[in-house]
Amino acid sequence: MTSPTEKTDDANAAAPSQPHPATPPSEWREFGGFLLKLGVFVFILRSFIVSPFNIPSESMQPRLLIGDYLLVAKWPYGYSKYSLPFSLPLIPGRIFASEPKRGDVVVFKAPMSNGTDYIKRVIGLPGDVIQMRDGILEINGVAVKKERIADLVIPVTQNMRDTAEMDRNPFPCWRPDMEEASPDGGTQCRYPRFRETLPEGKSYEILDLANGLEGDNTEAFVVGEKDLFLMGDNRDRSADSRWTPIDKPGAIGIVPQENLVGRALVSVFSTDGSSHWLLPWTWFTAARPDRIGQGF
Repeated sequence: MTSPTEKTDDANAAAPSQPHPATPPSEWREFGGFLLKLGVFVFILRSFIVSPFNIPSESMQPRLLIGDYLLVAKWPYGYSKYSLPFSLPLIPGRIFASEPKRGDVVVFKAPMSNGTDYIKRVIGLPGDVIQMRDGILEINGVAVKKERIADLVIPVTQNMRDTAEMDRNPFPCWRPDMEEASPDGGTQCRYPRFRETLPEGKSYEILDLANGLEGDNTEAFVVGEKDLFLMGDNRDRSADSRWTPIDKPGAIGIVPQENLVGRALVSVFSTDGSSHWLLPWTWFTAARPDRIGQGF
């Protein structure tokens, strides 16, 4: 004789298992629609409003250090294909074009390497004649005011060591005589710093590390009608419009305005390069909050 409990167990065993309900197609469509809208929003934001940029080199010291992150405003100079992600050829020429001001810090695509973003300062505008004589910048035959100010003293950071290693330079401060002990027992760099004042009155700080180097004396460059002459603020460590890419690896030559991506807007983050992805607390110890919020 079969007990009631056994009958119940047999009935449960015989009953087919109920499949878990599948996600309704409408939910997948809603999720896909959300991702599409998000992608369109990011595309519009990065193409026409602002985009991020990080500093990989010392060419714009003292204003920008390796490990700085900033936002680049896309609207000031109009839009071209270089405004778009991957330089998509969707914009013919340049629309809503506006000429930069002398002294602006701009991001652009290097003429002979259109996939690479660079950041430099606008020195020469269309029609200008630019020349360096004994380390002094001349614009249209007139020397730009240059005055010595306090040295730039910065601690040696991990990203400086990493960059020096990539450049096959054993000295993160470029030369051993520019390295010294810091008060905290570490190492710091001491660089000669100057203030340049352009004819329009805009002032900014530059580094001039030594006299008589290759960029201190140049030919006179005439800036074309739709071009710009761009220079790094770290004059002896910047491959800029003073050379063509043929003359000097990494140099940019004179840059067409069409290659502009945008104008540097504000610093939003900075790291000394000592963080590790697997050690979350180092994300905070490596941050340099004093550099956040600095404008241009």
